[in-house]
Amino acid sequence: MAEARKPRQNARSGGKPSGNRGRPQGGGRGKPQGGGGRRPYRRPEPEPRTAEQKIYDGPPIPDGVLAKDLDRFARQQLQNIPEKLADKVARHLVMAGSLLAEDPELAHKHALAARARALRNALVREAVGETAYACGNWAEALAEFRAAKRISGNAMYAPMMADCERALGRPDKAIAYDNAEVRAKLDEAGQIELSIVVAGARRDRGQFEEAVRLLETEPLHSKSRAPWVARLRYAYADSLAAAGRTEEAVEWFHRTVAVDGEGATDAAERIASLGG
Repeated sequence: MAEARKPRQNARSGGKPSGNRGRPQGGGRGKPQGGGGRRPYRRPEPEPRTAEQKIYDGPPIPDGVLAKDLDRFARQQLQNIPEKLADKVARHLVMAGSLLAEDPELAHKHALAARARALRNALVREAVGETAYACGNWAEALAEFRAAKRISGNAMYAPMMADCERALGRPDKAIAYDNAEVRAKLDEAGQIELSIVVAGARRDRGQFEEAVRLLETEPLHSKSRAPWVARLRYAYADSLAAAGRTEEAVEWFHRTVAVDGEGATDAAERIASLGG
């Protein structure tokens, strides 16, 4: 019987059978040839946020600001949004409202963050319009008020839209809002605000007496303490002054001061400038 053939030996492996075909020669498995060992793992750098993503992120919101801080009527208008999303939207709206007077630019960023999450919500678009208006971004404000009106069908935005047109140097377009159809859809405060804006547009066109007559159709002698009373009286006094009726203007600036406890107008300064 023939002697069994011995397995072929590998000189490089010290006489042991070769079983490392295909493996790297020169160290442990997976180590690169040439020494140096395995390179340490480095976490990839995060990609920078896009402009749209930054808007969506919005400014930080303090932990103490809660969705329930938004008034109940406003929260009801967010019911078409999923609950978790509505909570974040509401918190951004709370921040926008609280910052509107002292930092309108930051308030606007919060409103934009809310819009990024709820583009088709009228309340959110109204908030963006109001903050844009406070920043003096008239064209943006007008576009947002138009969107809010289109979504809700509500005519309440007409005075603000007319005021944006006036601020954009288009008094004729502002005056065009003063029609029976629009007024029929406004409450008393809305109609008064529209008259104030349209009277201003009339003054822009040099139609001072027309402005005076329009404001005389509104409740100038109202005993209400609503904010519109001071604005209405101020607009009337301003129109009288523009029409050259100085003594009457001084009288109505005094009447404005009487109801302007918050100092929202410069009626006192106007009295001094008119020698009253």
